[in-house]
Amino acid sequence: MDARNRFAGMTRWGWSPVCLLAAVLIAGMPAYPGLSPDGRWSLGIVVLAAGLWMTEALPAFAVALLVIGLQVVVLGRPGMLGDGTGPGWEPFVAPWASGPMWLFLGGLIMARGAERMGLDRWLAGRALTWTEGRPARLLPVLLFLAYGLSMFMSNTATAALMLAILRPALSVLPKESRVPARLLVGLAFAANLGGMGTLIGTPPNAIAAALLEPNAPVDFLSWMMLALPPSLLLLGLLWWWKGRGLALEPALELPPVPTGSGLASDAVPWRIRATAVVLLLTVILWMTGNWHGIPTGAIGLVPLVVLPLFGVIRAADIRTIDWDVLVLLAGGLSLGVGIDRSGLAGWLAGLVEAAGLSLWQAALALAWISALLSNLMSNTAAANILLPVTLSVARSTGDGSEQALVIPVALACSLGMALPISTPPNAIVYASGRLTARDYVGPGLFLFLVGPPLAVGWCALFR
Repeated sequence: MDARNRFAGMTRWGWSPVCLLAAVLIAGMPAYPGLSPDGRWSLGIVVLAAGLWMTEALPAFAVALLVIGLQVVVLGRPGMLGDGTGPGWEPFVAPWASGPMWLFLGGLIMARGAERMGLDRWLAGRALTWTEGRPARLLPVLLFLAYGLSMFMSNTATAALMLAILRPALSVLPKESRVPARLLVGLAFAANLGGMGTLIGTPPNAIAAALLEPNAPVDFLSWMMLALPPSLLLLGLLWWWKGRGLALEPALELPPVPTGSGLASDAVPWRIRATAVVLLLTVILWMTGNWHGIPTGAIGLVPLVVLPLFGVIRAADIRTIDWDVLVLLAGGLSLGVGIDRSGLAGWLAGLVEAAGLSLWQAALALAWISALLSNLMSNTAAANILLPVTLSVARSTGDGSEQALVIPVALACSLGMALPISTPPNAIVYASGRLTARDYVGPGLFLFLVGPPLAVGWCALFR
């Protein structure tokens, strides 16, 4: 074991007991008037999970599994949750089979199929070739392409793809050139913002949809109506921020994009066309759910079933799906079940009411907190902690404000991008060696300050 691995191991084993001790002290020591013993147990689990996620003492998916196990053992035993018998283990593992899980899995399969057939590379190559390498034209194309791809595929994969295409052109520029930093930060931020646009764009969106499903379900098109306007406005502001003065910069020499690179040997034309048709059909079905009545989760089965039948998705491709993201999503939904059923969410909502905040002041505060946490930890982990509380605050009003509060807080989870380590796209472009931490701070803080009010204000119009 080298020195770096020894340090990582010591850090992991050093932080884990610290997080456990903090959870025990916070949940067990103070007097919390009105909080039941069930709520204390749930608070301890939340604090432990938040600490482990924030310190990265354990892999994020492992913390999610730990959350599920603790809730089954602690909250699911007889006598817990106030019913005298305990709920058993089923409520805490039920999220594995929920509609949002199938929706998100369908999105991952779609993205893998498009990647395997080379549709993403084809689209990126065509778009960037049109810019002729001129920075003033390249920046908006790069932003909107990364934004659009991230609506339907991993923002990590989007950033990696676009960086691979851009890297040769950027590498020949002198280090004092301002073009690489503007393009790379714009690329990362646009990939982050694109995830806000659809239910499959990022896990916090699916978590919000799962929490809203019982009483205030949101379909694919409704989410886009609430999420696209604020995220597109933020994208436009990012374009303005990074585009100033680029018209004076000389054109870059973009390398040709090899059409066959990365394609499977059996990526024959009919399979490519079939993949495009399946993807387009799935999106159309998602967007027309109000007309045909098929649940969005069930529509996620279309690419899951058809693409393997066509030979687009093979067993090897299934093994490359981001299963850790799905585990993290399931763990977050399970954590939400515990927070709600233990009474912790209601108790926290009572604290918000006691603070004298109006409904929208509370929504704005929670949105800024979620954006702040997402700068320091996984946005999925931040959503796991804050969205159940937000839902409880909305329910306490009794006026049907669930969507108008939960959705902007979920969107704000994608606005934490002021540090190189805040999101995977940030880290990917930082690894290019052409950026410093200062390049992220200005635009990151700007979006942090402006984004939550935009999201809250726009969603308030649809209350």
